[in-house]
Amino acid sequence: METEIKGFMEYLAQKRHASNNTQMSYGRDLSQMAEYLEEQGVTEPGKVTKTLLNSYILYLEKQGRAATTVSRMLASMKAFFHYEFSTGAIRRDPAEFLKAPKVEKKVPTILTVEQVTSLLSQPEGTSPKEIRDKAMLELLYATGIRVSELIGLKLEDVNIPIGFITCRDRHRERTVPFGKITRQALEKYLGEARDILLKGRESALLFVNCTGTAMSRQGFWKIIKHYGEMAGIPEDITPHTLRHSFAAHLIGGGADLRAVQSMMGHSDMATTQAYTAYIQREDTIRTAYNIAHPRQQG
Repeated sequence: METEIKGFMEYLAQKRHASNNTQMSYGRDLSQMAEYLEEQGVTEPGKVTKTLLNSYILYLEKQGRAATTVSRMLASMKAFFHYEFSTGAIRRDPAEFLKAPKVEKKVPTILTVEQVTSLLSQPEGTSPKEIRDKAMLELLYATGIRVSELIGLKLEDVNIPIGFITCRDRHRERTVPFGKITRQALEKYLGEARDILLKGRESALLFVNCTGTAMSRQGFWKIIKHYGEMAGIPEDITPHTLRHSFAAHLIGGGADLRAVQSMMGHSDMATTQAYTAYIQREDTIRTAYNIAHPRQQG
C-alpha cells in the first residue's frame, strides 16, 4: 500500500497544495493504518473493507488514543480512500460510511484582562532574552496569531511605523494591526536585543533563539509556561491561550465579528462566533452572581 499512499501524498502536494504540516499528518496517519492492515494480511487498498477499518478504529481506541486523535486519523483514511475511489483505483470506498467517535468540545482557556496584564509584565529585565520574550508576548496577545505564525514571522512581515503584521500561507495572506505598547516592545527588541542574540549571524526571521537560530514551537511553549507560573496564573497556559483571550477580549469589548474573523484567519464564521457564546455565558454567570450573592447586596 506504500505506493498508493505515496501517490496520494503527491496529489496533496501538487494538486491540493496542502501545507507541510498537513502532508506530514496525513503521511503519519496512513503509514500507521497501512502497518495495521499489513498485520491483518491486507496490502492492497482494493481489499480493504469497512469491517476492517472499523476494527482498526477499535484498536486505536483500545490503545488509549484520544477521540480527537482517532477522529483525525479517520479523516486521513476517508481522504485517502475517497481519492483512490475517485481515480478508479478501487471499486468501492470502504471508509465512506465510517463514523468518527464523539469528541467533547473543551471550553478554551481564556484569561482575564488582569491575568494577561500580569503575564505580559513578567519579562521586565534588560537581558536580550527578556526583551525578546516581552516583544513576543506583547505581539502574540496584540494580534492573536498562531504560535507557528509568530515564530515564522520575517522582518519584512512587520511594519512598525504603521503598526501591522502580515501573515502568509499557501492560500492567502492577512494583515493584523497592533498598538503602541507592542510597537515600543518591538522597537526595543530590534534596537537592543536581536543583534546580540544573532551573534553575528544573518537571519530573515524576526525572532530568533539564544543561539541566533530559528525558535521552535516547544521553545516558545516553555517561555509562556515559565512566565505564567511567575504571574501566579493557575490555568495551564499555552500560546493558544493568548490567541483565545485575544478573540474573547475583542468580542467582549464590542469588536465586529467579521473583523475578528479576519484577524484570526478563521475560514468559518462559526469558529469565531463560539467566542460570543463564551462571553454571553460569562456575562450571564456574573450577572446572576452580582444579583444573588449576599456579599454583593446592600
